[in-house]
Amino acid sequence: MIDCGYGAARGIVNAGVRLPDLRYIFITHHHSDHNLDYGKIVNAAWAAGLNDPIRSFGPRGLKAMTDAYWELNKFDAETRIADEGKPDPRKLHIASDIEEGVILGMPGVRVSAIRVPHPPVTDNFAFKFETRVGTIVFSGDTAYCRKLAAFARGCDILVHEALFEPGIDRMAARVPFAATLKQHLLDSHTGTEDVGRLAQIAQPKLLVLSHLVPGDDPTITDEMWLQGVRAHDAGKAIVAKDQMAIELPHA
Repeated sequence: MIDCGYGAARGIVNAGVRLPDLRYIFITHHHSDHNLDYGKIVNAAWAAGLNDPIRSFGPRGLKAMTDAYWELNKFDAETRIADEGKPDPRKLHIASDIEEGVILGMPGVRVSAIRVPHPPVTDNFAFKFETRVGTIVFSGDTAYCRKLAAFARGCDILVHEALFEPGIDRMAARVPFAATLKQHLLDSHTGTEDVGRLAQIAQPKLLVLSHLVPGDDPTITDEMWLQGVRAHDAGKAIVAKDQMAIELPHA
């Protein structure tokens, strides 16, 4: 699982995955829309019968966050261990703070990470999953980054965030701190035309626009999201939807 924002536990169940089958979690950065359900999803998996370890990887502070989560829930965990015979979830939840490079290797799978710009956050990562059936790259939250284009070059699927600038003013108008929010969004995310420029360099077999900013404006159509991309890259591209499943080319 990549990132655990609002409703992630429910989302993975709705996707048909049993929570106790979860084995790996990757966190791109410590913004709440990416880590709010991080502890809760492991807790829910444990409540549903988890008996095998879940390993998690993320920026500095992830291990401390994990320890703090289980300290917060110490009474519940220890009561259920004694009263219900459950295994100790603190021994099943293994967290690692990461740096750039290969962060996980096993037969048939290699996971790598690089830092990408998302000011003011500096420990912010994109991930590449190289498998026997294809390579997937997740941009995470990022401003335009040529380093990411090189990292993703030739991948089968590039899942990249996207910002639709004409929709930002309408989004900012709904909040009291509009000017500050708007500047943050423009500085730390990638406009659709820049996504197209990056895809032109990276040449993924499929570009998937995700983490849409703004993501709650029904007036922005898929065609509007893709128009800026197509101004610079003619490759295959789609807009992500909740519960969308995408086949890898060699699966």
